[in-house]
Amino acid sequence: MARQFHPSLIGPEAWEGYIFSDMEIRIKESTDLYGAVLWPSAMVLCHFLETNQDKYNLKDRNVIELGAGTGLVTIVSCLLGAKVTSTDLPDVLGNLQYNVTRNTKNRCKYIPLVTELTWGQEVEQRFPRATHCFDYILAADVVYGHPHLEQLMDTFDYLCQESTHILWAMRFRLDPENSFVDRFQQRFHLELLYDLPSLSIKLFRAWRRARRTTDP
Repeated sequence: MARQFHPSLIGPEAWEGYIFSDMEIRIKESTDLYGAVLWPSAMVLCHFLETNQDKYNLKDRNVIELGAGTGLVTIVSCLLGAKVTSTDLPDVLGNLQYNVTRNTKNRCKYIPLVTELTWGQEVEQRFPRATHCFDYILAADVVYGHPHLEQLMDTFDYLCQESTHILWAMRFRLDPENSFVDRFQQRFHLELLYDLPSLSIKLFRAWRRARRTTDP
């Protein structure tokens, strides 16, 4: 059985505090799992969403986050008025649900949905296009430390419809990340919104290229 991380309800509570949308957000992390740690790219994406509401207004928009981790991006998106589906692997869902619930309950117009998503597996069944159309796909530091980049690419490709925008922050560490961006641009238009050399983080906006008549 895959290991799952759930925050302890016994003893003193350890958490990290953040302020977004004039509200304190308390995040629990686990240093034992990549997915239960808050990475700097998530902070960059949250700051961008908060300070660019004039151009990227999430109010009443359908949003899905891939690799939500500790849930900070999901929480901030909810506070900004979005209808959010927050996804990650089963081993971090317990902590993700805990963070999202404690920081959005009675604070947001829409109750966020936290659900399992393994990239490339049953995406069509879990999110049929007839009933699931997302205005935004959000992702922070999803291209790191795993062998499933092609499955991630296919998941982006399936979820991103003609009117969908992808907002994606990533920290460049290894060569596979650079090559992923190159392959990504074969399917999507890519615009650089932020470049933070001191953190090796870039924030992109992407939208799908027109399908060729020979595409399935």
